[in-house]
Amino acid sequence: MMEILSKENCLSHYKWGDNCDGWNFVSKADAAIKQELMPAQTAEKLHFHAYAEQFFYILKGQATFLIEGETVLVNANTGLQIKAGNKHKISNETNQDLEFILFSYPSTQNDRTDCE
Repeated sequence: MMEILSKENCLSHYKWGDNCDGWNFVSKADAAIKQELMPAQTAEKLHFHAYAEQFFYILKGQATFLIEGETVLVNANTGLQIKAGNKHKISNETNQDLEFILFSYPSTQNDRTDCE
């Protein structure tokens, strides 16, 4: 039987960054799918993944990305791919919550190097 997943019955919930929330929906060595929520005025650290590529799909709000020194704004209902090795970070510089789906392939488990 197929299981319909939601935040309430996902694989796990976790906290990250500046009191941000995340929910794991798929967690395998070759891929990870998460939904994440960043409150207003929060950010993560600049980092990179040696092997994993990532695709961010913005559900609600506006994301500000810093990728290899370039600032990119991504609005709701659009997405952005980040290649392996690119130094990047996401921030929410607005006064509203930012929600997005994050697809990493392969998984970023044990594949993250902080730069700051």
